[in-house]
Amino acid sequence: MGKTLAEKIFETHVVDRPAEDVWVLKLDRVFCHEITTPIAVNDLAAKNLDAVFDPSKIKAVIDHVSPAKDSKTALQGKILRNWAARHGIKDFFDIGRNGVCHALFPEKGFIRPGYTVIMGDSHTCTHGAFGAFAAGVGTTDLEVGILKGICAFRRPDTFRVDLTGALRPGVFAKDVILAVIAKLTVKGAVDMAVEFRGPVVDAMSMESRMTLCNMAVEAGATSGICMPDMTTVEYLWPFIGKEGEAGGNGEKTYADKEQALLDFAKWRSDDGAVYAASAELDCSALEPCATAGYRPDEIKTIRELRGTRIDQVYIGSCTNGRMEDLREAAAVLGGRKIADTVRAIVSPATTGVYNEALKEGLLAVFSDAGFCVTSPGCGACLGMSNGVLAEGEVCASTTNRNFYGRMGKGGMVHLMSPASAAASAVAGCIAGPGDL
Repeated sequence: MGKTLAEKIFETHVVDRPAEDVWVLKLDRVFCHEITTPIAVNDLAAKNLDAVFDPSKIKAVIDHVSPAKDSKTALQGKILRNWAARHGIKDFFDIGRNGVCHALFPEKGFIRPGYTVIMGDSHTCTHGAFGAFAAGVGTTDLEVGILKGICAFRRPDTFRVDLTGALRPGVFAKDVILAVIAKLTVKGAVDMAVEFRGPVVDAMSMESRMTLCNMAVEAGATSGICMPDMTTVEYLWPFIGKEGEAGGNGEKTYADKEQALLDFAKWRSDDGAVYAASAELDCSALEPCATAGYRPDEIKTIRELRGTRIDQVYIGSCTNGRMEDLREAAAVLGGRKIADTVRAIVSPATTGVYNEALKEGLLAVFSDAGFCVTSPGCGACLGMSNGVLAEGEVCASTTNRNFYGRMGKGGMVHLMSPASAAASAVAGCIAGPGDL
């Protein structure tokens, strides 16, 4: 009988089975940021367990409030900064060379097909786009991961989602994942790995695949997963090629891309794999869409929501702050100005994205349109900084959660694609790129 990718990863990484439904896995990476990690490292220190299993496999970043907005967030940064220095964690990304964790770590080549990854962040599932098993964990699991390089899981069943057809102009990966969540519901994939398959996924860039996997958790999933292919190889080639950056770290490199593709193929689900559930979505019929309430499965088309009042537009986050996203939004702006009745914010996901967008002239497009361009960070997404809403305000946002008060107490969030967010900024109300 064939195996799913998740099953293959669990079987090749298991180090213990203390119970039938408990799999203790060896970790390839432990990712850390300044909001959840300081709690874990302080607790370890209090237990006289201030150690790390392998500093080369731990990657850390200050990203949720960048730069610090008050004494509390400054202390969180200080704790993480001092911990990284104390244990020789060389891949620590401080303010000025940082970025949103789930955009920065792939950009740096820290993820590979077949890897196991944990982080104290629910959207760690993003990294499954590379054919990895990546999951958000709580403080206790993060502590064990930091100290021992292992984590205990129940092996998730796999929910296969086939995305067929082809996307129409103006429809993007964000529209696709919102439609998937609407189909599955917020509890439709609880304790499962959602495996995205089909011609629509095959045609997507790695950035679009990361958008899909990023929001798998909004359907209740433990992880989102895509099959590694030549698109994966091309994205990682600067790090996995024979002359790439990975070689100096003792990681596997490849003489040519075909060799890498052949090796990555072992991390694809078998044709005869058995799935716990499956669903198909014909993407040819999809329209630009957005959330309409306070749950990510409450979806309506932009056409249905057209004209809805907004106060703010936000483009950024680990879902949609990469170069592809900024290009899509800038193409919609095309020399236009945002409406006088709204304010608009764009946060490039990483310093690298910021610099590339600056060179391409995209930041000038945003600035000329009336957007506030901020440093990379997560702050606005969860109502911590750089774009918090006042009570009663409404935001058209490219982020991943629209829970009540997510971006500020009493605020309302409509999730949508960067192109739709840019169109909404110009229109002064919810609109799609075709409405301009």
